[in-house]
Amino acid sequence: MYPEQQPNRSLPMIRDDGRASDQLRPLRIVKDIAPYADGSVLIATGDTQIICAATVENSIPKWMKEQGVTGGWITAEYSMLPYSTLVRKQRDIAKGKMDGRSVEIQRLIGRALRTTIDLNVLEEKTVWIDCDVLQADGGTRTAAITGASLALARACVKLLNQGRLKLWPLRQLVAAVSVGVVEGQVLLDLNYKEDKDAAIDLNLVMTSTGSFVELQGAGEEATFSQSELQQMIDLGRKGIEELIGKQRQFLLEASQGSSEIFKEL
Repeated sequence: MYPEQQPNRSLPMIRDDGRASDQLRPLRIVKDIAPYADGSVLIATGDTQIICAATVENSIPKWMKEQGVTGGWITAEYSMLPYSTLVRKQRDIAKGKMDGRSVEIQRLIGRALRTTIDLNVLEEKTVWIDCDVLQADGGTRTAAITGASLALARACVKLLNQGRLKLWPLRQLVAAVSVGVVEGQVLLDLNYKEDKDAAIDLNLVMTSTGSFVELQGAGEEATFSQSELQQMIDLGRKGIEELIGKQRQFLLEASQGSSEIFKEL
């Protein structure tokens, strides 16, 4: 039997931004931030700001054709703009190769979105999801997933209204949030300073039906117990339920005439 470690029961720490331990950062979403995309949003969680845009091409990847795979596809690209961090971040093109972290995150975004849609209904179309970080203050991958889900939903509305899709393809929404243990306290939606100081951090990705898409967790020079893991999952689930509620509210307000569709997601 592994020894069961007990979480810190001391008084709750005071977070720099005044939030409670189970409180999300303020969320702001702006629709149609990239007019030439089929669907786009600017999502801001606290000081983290990301443009998420969905662009649809009437073709599918070569590997799908070669393997005889039917339906459409969703793929994502993620990048942090040079001025998004305190110290300028060099562009990948200047280095001549993709940053390993960016590759990992864009694959995660693609996986998350593909769980939400019926790819067969897309027919032979590829949806490109571009997530560009304008300002980074922690939680960029989780905010990118939450925003990308909205960009995809907005694109689906446009395709259906224009007759480029015969059926509604989206089955559910997806959102993500970070949780961590900082100074012995389990905190929701970490900003950069909290993430840097966290002994344990966990990223949760979940759908609007309550299913897990992915859990990414690690101890930073620390271990964590089963009870701490459960606390983080429970807190993350609470945060994602709140985020999905805000996603629905945004889509209902932004898509007049399509509101009934989003009530079912």
